[in-house]
Amino acid sequence: MPLITSIQKYSIHDGDGIRTTVFFKGCPLSCVWCHNPETQCYGKDVMYDRERCTGCQSCVNVCPQHAIHADGDKVVTDTDVCDRCGTCLDYCVNNLRELAGKEYTVEELVKELRKDEMFYEESGGGVTLSGGEVMTSDMDYVEKLVKKLHHMGITVTVDTCGFAPYENFRRILPYVDTFLYDIKVMDRELHKKYIGVDNELILKNLEQLSKDGARIYIRIPTVKEVNGTREQMQEIISYLDDKKIHVAQINLLPYHNTGAGKYGKLGQAYDGSGLHAPSSEEMDEFVILFQEAGYQNTKIGG
Repeated sequence: MPLITSIQKYSIHDGDGIRTTVFFKGCPLSCVWCHNPETQCYGKDVMYDRERCTGCQSCVNVCPQHAIHADGDKVVTDTDVCDRCGTCLDYCVNNLRELAGKEYTVEELVKELRKDEMFYEESGGGVTLSGGEVMTSDMDYVEKLVKKLHHMGITVTVDTCGFAPYENFRRILPYVDTFLYDIKVMDRELHKKYIGVDNELILKNLEQLSKDGARIYIRIPTVKEVNGTREQMQEIISYLDDKKIHVAQINLLPYHNTGAGKYGKLGQAYDGSGLHAPSSEEMDEFVILFQEAGYQNTKIGG
């Protein structure tokens, strides 16, 4: 059963209308700027706010695996020994520990998602499956989930990086209303450098999705040092034109580092500190570039 890190209600940036976004755990990419690092690993993670730790050592004394040790006036967790049982969460007097990753049966998840049906109906919204990368999750689970939502009349949007077997897309295509599909940069070497893999499979899947009639919103995380020039945006436009990708909307998403603080809680370093968003003037120029190329429904954010 896949793990869910969070269920975000009243989301207005993950597709049309007011949506409830489900964040699945596990991703095959390693984007330098990832703002959901707690979703990268497919297993559970214990997140710990070391900066606010008072050194009471309550967690040290109760850890069944003896994975937590004093480190000056703080504590440190040996992640190779920790089995993510969550015992320490109940004993942290300052509530500085949390477990990333929770199991829901499909029925439990649908029950939770239906609580917001009124908002979906009034706004033209629905449910968005995000991550991590939902398309590399347990596809029996995902297919059962999207089928149930579809048959209930709840629209389903899938936010994907595209790096998954195309058979996974084919299985759920009849039940998905929109794919939010990432294109990050066309240059393969830059893609490897900042994303961890090349983009061959991603582009191949996008082309097939378009041929199969999917409704596609292209989302471009826009990072000055990676793809934030007119030339690189033009490369994306030329690709979309050349492959005749059917694009319903283009969203340019300016880089942000709001997830940087999560890395410390996971005991990881954030490697995106040297990255920047293009200026607002540059972002406006990119929008005009796409619109002049015929992609009128291009916007910043969303």
